[in-house]
Amino acid sequence: MPCTFLIPTTSNVSFSPFFHSSTHPSLPLAATTQRAVLRNVLKKHKRLPAQSQWSNLGSILSALEEYIPYLFALDAGLGGNQVNGEEIDITLLKEIDLEWRTSLAARIPGREPPRLKGKGLDYEICFVLSTLAYVSTLLAQSQLRALYASVTPTAEQRTGVIAKATRYLLEANSIHAYLVTRAEDTAVSSSAIETTSAAQGALAQLVLAEATLLAVLKDDPYPAIVAQGRNKSDDEWKFKAPDIPKVRAHLFARLCLAAAEHAAKAEAMLNVSTSGKMIRVDDGLVKYINDLRRTSKAKAYRLFGIDAELGGETAQGIAWLMGGKKELGFPDMHEGGSKMKGLAKFKKEWTERREDKKIEKGGQWGGDGGRFEEARIIEMLDKKWNKMNDTMNTQIIPSCDTMLAKAPSGRDIHSTKLFVPPVLDEDTLARMRGPPDVDEGAEPVNNSDSSDEEDHGGKSDVPGSFPGRGIGTSGEESYY
Repeated sequence: MPCTFLIPTTSNVSFSPFFHSSTHPSLPLAATTQRAVLRNVLKKHKRLPAQSQWSNLGSILSALEEYIPYLFALDAGLGGNQVNGEEIDITLLKEIDLEWRTSLAARIPGREPPRLKGKGLDYEICFVLSTLAYVSTLLAQSQLRALYASVTPTAEQRTGVIAKATRYLLEANSIHAYLVTRAEDTAVSSSAIETTSAAQGALAQLVLAEATLLAVLKDDPYPAIVAQGRNKSDDEWKFKAPDIPKVRAHLFARLCLAAAEHAAKAEAMLNVSTSGKMIRVDDGLVKYINDLRRTSKAKAYRLFGIDAELGGETAQGIAWLMGGKKELGFPDMHEGGSKMKGLAKFKKEWTERREDKKIEKGGQWGGDGGRFEEARIIEMLDKKWNKMNDTMNTQIIPSCDTMLAKAPSGRDIHSTKLFVPPVLDEDTLARMRGPPDVDEGAEPVNNSDSSDEEDHGGKSDVPGSFPGRGIGTSGEESYY
């Protein structure tokens, strides 16, 4: 399951005092209008319940797609580049100051993440494109929710859902990769983690690992069997045994090892991104990347075990499963360990039930990187294969360390595509040549649903008090 990112919000700003265009005078004001629309959409999204935020992702995507061409038109004008074959002259009057609420920094429980200031248009581009990548990742997660719905999807529906989710993840990967190259070419004055090339590189590697695992999920029948088994409204298992086709286990195992390598790179680059900064990375993101790396390796070992079992080597398959349990951090009694008992067993079962409840209620779930789901699959196969090995063809189970030493290298299936920033069309550029219409381009009035300090000016009316007498009013202004 892709990582659940927090959609950032931003402060109110107007481009007109900072940029002037002699060729397209209406461009700064038009960009301000589109940014104000995006800002209001982000604020409303933050205030929605968790169950309603998934259906609101489309409105954020539309607002971003409307605003980004104007933003890159300003950037092209400052750099002396053409837009759609047309020259745009932009003059920088003074350096612009912007504020965005970070999504990667650690925060105090119960409080919003800090809002960080930055200078320059590159800071705005970095956060806007990062938001677009976060939305693409969340759209991929919303697609995958259909796999765990109350009605078990068919094989065709499952393939279509995974294909759409993969496309969203690859789009997010291309955006993060673009921001890596942009961060290397430009220096952004900010303490935000998102502005570093290491952080964007880590997110690119993370999304690529998730997309690689989806390529395996498309043809791996066991996650669907486990999901069907824990679906309370699905009774098909009572009268029909699940179909378990033969999979290309060895190839899929190498793909999982490649996903583990990408996750390990993401974990290392994320640690580099905070060097020299006073802000720590969110512990939840670090834990998710670590769990995803362990899950990818355990999935690879499980697939190597399936390949060995299909070849008649059931004991070797059990040894591979032991390596998967060891990678996931669960004890295995075959290696001389003890069964999970007491508080450890209760904690594991409680965590699994909590994930199931999140799936049923439509909340944010999958924060374990698929670790517990993979553990269920390994336990199911381990019980089946041990029963076969004890009753039918008894074989000596080798050490799991011996089998893990034979693991080959990973193999990539996806390549990073180049993100091409959208540009304004010719008709829109022609309209920008006219003088700005101040009334038409005025920003929307801040409404009462905003909790930002700048929206209220640091004051709020006390119920029953004289209008205009806010909490932030000093005692020197008292009228009595």
